[in-house]
Amino acid sequence: MFVPVVDHNQQPLMPTTPSRARRWMASGKATGFWKRGVFCVRLNVEPSGRETQPIAVGIDPGSKKEALTVKSEAYTYLNIQADAVTWVKNAVETRRNMRCARRQRKTPHRANRQNRARGGLPPSTKARWQWKLRLCNWLAKMFPIVQFVVEDIKAITKEGKRRWNRSFSPLEVGKAWFYELLAKIAPVRLKQGWETKELRDDAGLRKSKSKMAEVFNAHCVDSWVLANQYVGGHVTPDNEQMLYITPLRFCRRQLHMLQPAKGGVRRRQGGTQSMGFKRGSLVKHVKRGLAYIGGTNQGRVSLHSVTTGKRLCTNAKPVDCQFLTFNSWRYCLSPSG
Repeated sequence: MFVPVVDHNQQPLMPTTPSRARRWMASGKATGFWKRGVFCVRLNVEPSGRETQPIAVGIDPGSKKEALTVKSEAYTYLNIQADAVTWVKNAVETRRNMRCARRQRKTPHRANRQNRARGGLPPSTKARWQWKLRLCNWLAKMFPIVQFVVEDIKAITKEGKRRWNRSFSPLEVGKAWFYELLAKIAPVRLKQGWETKELRDDAGLRKSKSKMAEVFNAHCVDSWVLANQYVGGHVTPDNEQMLYITPLRFCRRQLHMLQPAKGGVRRRQGGTQSMGFKRGSLVKHVKRGLAYIGGTNQGRVSLHSVTTGKRLCTNAKPVDCQFLTFNSWRYCLSPSG
């Protein structure tokens, strides 16, 4: 697995091998750092050359899982399988129901705003495409990307309906919004689903029927052939190791539990701060090691595993936690493929 390289101005350069990165750090030419689960090096001296090779990112969108592959002609640098953001629709519905219930009680509340134009994208659709855009921005800060190759998904229309009803589909509007912002990072090339299948068949690759499986042939096989179609260089994948990413869910505006406990008191729930730490931040605990910050209770914080999300403890002292960096997702690296 190659190591991304940036200069002292955080501009991405061509990745290097782990052995060379270790020599740079040992001699003081570079400083190592982690960027959301990927180890990188920052050059402390002027690089010997700034010539870069074309690097493309293949993107395979999905409703539950999605894949991204960073590839040049010579190497496949990174394969990512990410979980999609799927909870926003239910959260908006819950918020609506709770707000309607409060208006029926004798409690202070604002007047109902009827017939107000929401405009823009639906919250659930926007959250899905924003998550893809965040991943692309993250990759663009580590690799000199020159092209995004995206499988263009289509909205399903009912038979007998006119074709123009696609213009009212949240899927069609959402992907157009995503393509517009993605083009500001690097040029975008679209491929249809049947074109992706042809590329996969030409390479002799088969796609797994299990869409939720954490294997290369589930989703990354499509993102790989999309990137390889632009830069070329391989007939079969040279690197099947994957980085699994799961976005963390934060209840930013919900301050208390929906249902009161005994005595009619609602326990605190939500917010993004836990005893001075931003939730999701990576910390190093004296006993638990690397973990991320969860909730808080009675002056203590909960710690969670970075790889599985399992809660490690609920009574960690803030003074025993050394802050490392802010974080908004958990990650796990698969064995070498």
